[in-house]
Amino acid sequence: MDTPTTTNTMPKSSPRDVFMYLLATITLYFSAFSVIDLLFGYINVGFPDALNPYYDAGGAIRWSLALFIIIFPVYFWVSRFLFKDITADSGKRELRIRKWLLYLTLFLAALLIIGDLVVLIFNFLQGEITMRFFLKILSVLAVAGAIFWYYLYDLRRAAGEFSTKARWFVRSVLVVWLVVIIAGFFVAGSPFKQRSVRFDSAKVSDLQNIQGQIINYWQQKSALPKTLANLNDSISGFAVPKDSQTGADYEYRTTGTLSFELCATFNLPSAAGQINGAVPVYDPYNGRNENWMHDAGHQCFERTIDPQIYRPVPVK
Repeated sequence: MDTPTTTNTMPKSSPRDVFMYLLATITLYFSAFSVIDLLFGYINVGFPDALNPYYDAGGAIRWSLALFIIIFPVYFWVSRFLFKDITADSGKRELRIRKWLLYLTLFLAALLIIGDLVVLIFNFLQGEITMRFFLKILSVLAVAGAIFWYYLYDLRRAAGEFSTKARWFVRSVLVVWLVVIIAGFFVAGSPFKQRSVRFDSAKVSDLQNIQGQIINYWQQKSALPKTLANLNDSISGFAVPKDSQTGADYEYRTTGTLSFELCATFNLPSAAGQINGAVPVYDPYNGRNENWMHDAGHQCFERTIDPQIYRPVPVK
């Protein structure tokens, strides 16, 4: 008697399936990374590190915010597409690419949760009991736990099934996405404000450059330049910069044989460029820049050359 032959009914993955599942997995990982990085940035602003007072949270927050704004909607759209695809063809639940990537995601989420708890215990035993540390641990645990729960549910549910609890979970994730983005604009500043801050930063940089050239001019000639045009040098290639925002010349006038003023018009006070009043980022070439702190509007910086520090170059 012949034995019946069994046929392999395992559906095969099409190029589209491979592309969509890889896209869903990659955008999920990038979304998780960006939201964790954003939460870390908000925590760093709310609870500054006394051992790292010169940390610039603004740049890191803006990069993660840009990534999160774009990547997460792509992940959400791909996930909805795959859900509808499985609902229309329940056999696609058994695709190898789907199961491999789902189990890989569960594996990585579990490792992240375990590693997060290990770090928590280790740092606690070392005496790290600050609110800043606990909030970061909680952020990682919340993101990894949410991913693990949802994809474990996705593996177990039937084709087309989506429970009420899962629906509320998805709605909560969308609300969190919106809240995190809005918080980013409040913490890091609006694009219009940041443009003004960048213009002001460029003006300070120009004034620093001009000041260095004035000091060099005095050291070489033992006299201050009468106008900024005297600093132009066709050999070295130096040309006095202009205000990048208005195109106007910066103001310069001598107030003595060793003293002078440099003036510019600023959009915002210096503190506006700092995240939550944090200490300005340390510049190894220009120090902390306290002598360039300014208010909004027309501001002048008085300078006096100390001949004991900036010695004139002797004439040979």
